[in-house]
Amino acid sequence: MARSKTVYVCSECGYECGKWNGKCPGCGTWNSLEEVESAVSVKTGSVRKIRNLSDKVLSLSDIDVNKDIRYKTGLEEFDRVLGGGLVKGSIVLLGGTPGIGKSTLLLQVCQYLGKNYSVLYVSGEESARQIKIRAQRLEVDTDRLYILTDTDAEAVSDTIRTSKPDIVIVDSIQTMSISQISSTPGSLTQVRECTNLFMHTAKSEEIPIIIVGHVNKDGAIAGPKVMEHIVDAVLYFEGERNLAFRILRTVKNRYGSTNEIGVFEMADKGLRQVKNPSMMLLEGRPENVSGTCVTCVMEGLRPILAEIQVLVTKSGFSTPRRMAKGFDFNRMAIIMAVLEKRAGLFFGTLDTYLNVVGGFRIEETAGDLAVALCLYSGLLDKPLSEHTIAFGEIGLGGEVRAVSNIVQRVREAERMGFTTCLVPKQTLSALKGGSYGIRIIGVSNVKQAFKFLES
Repeated sequence: MARSKTVYVCSECGYECGKWNGKCPGCGTWNSLEEVESAVSVKTGSVRKIRNLSDKVLSLSDIDVNKDIRYKTGLEEFDRVLGGGLVKGSIVLLGGTPGIGKSTLLLQVCQYLGKNYSVLYVSGEESARQIKIRAQRLEVDTDRLYILTDTDAEAVSDTIRTSKPDIVIVDSIQTMSISQISSTPGSLTQVRECTNLFMHTAKSEEIPIIIVGHVNKDGAIAGPKVMEHIVDAVLYFEGERNLAFRILRTVKNRYGSTNEIGVFEMADKGLRQVKNPSMMLLEGRPENVSGTCVTCVMEGLRPILAEIQVLVTKSGFSTPRRMAKGFDFNRMAIIMAVLEKRAGLFFGTLDTYLNVVGGFRIEETAGDLAVALCLYSGLLDKPLSEHTIAFGEIGLGGEVRAVSNIVQRVREAERMGFTTCLVPKQTLSALKGGSYGIRIIGVSNVKQAFKFLES
């Protein structure tokens, strides 16, 4: 027997309390507590029936994994992120900002999967006619793609168990709801319980389910954090809406590595795979222009070359402006302070603007040396050679510190046709014994790097 009890749940962090508060005791957010009904069991004095599950216990050696348990999606970049394909019985959460291309990506995947498998596309946001119009634009015409427009999670789960499609796509989890739960669709309780319901359906029927999730203003997937623990893989689709460049990144994967990314480009007829992102980011590089330099960053296990541009100009205001796009602003300020203190450069009355070309974002510190070279080149108006590449971390003492994956970075620079590579001096030992068709110069501080440019 059970009775209902009113509790208040924070829509931001999921904190539960018995009475309403203006401020959440868990995260401190104001006006975030929502009233929900929860079932509380009442002791009846009856004896619980013992369930014997010994017949379901399996020996590890008896479990067969030799069969093909992955579905190829037709997009090599997507398969790489998934660890080789979509695993049977898995549940994958795909998140991203509005308009980034989540539904477009999944509809293109349906075109390939529909050749050999039946795909059920469950939409709670679009009508069947809207999906058809988008499918025509993307040239998706498979006969084994079935559309279901409903928001009842229990009805959708029953339909999956009855029709038994090979693959299921739910777009999106924030529109699904369970009628027994009084909270509105998209609330923490609804999202958690709907995800849990689809998880049990996927595991019991061995049907892979891809769930689309919205993100909040902070960029995290909207809903309780426990939702990311329930699913088998969490993917983020990143990029600027006004730019064509897209990155599919994995932050959790029970069936593969989390160090892989997929690179796509948005075109008129959907997403296009980019198998050589370095070439795309370096297209249209200017020649004999000061303030530009190329660096190499590691996105998972893949080295990618990115162009950094810096413009240093006289300020028209009492306080100079500082702007950085695609690079951490605070990191740029630290590098400028190091150059002023250790190298004698002066930026105090000058506006400084930094941009990473192509909408790409550099997260790691390996781009510090290239930023320093761009600042030096832009300040003195001395162009760098377009065949020079640099990577290394800069410390507060002006030293150039080692970075990881040095061999992969140098090989990628060599493959893209660069002739000179500036690296931290400590990493030269890791490069010994290899044959490289590129001139490698080790520098121990920023002054040595600047002397090389002056020579």
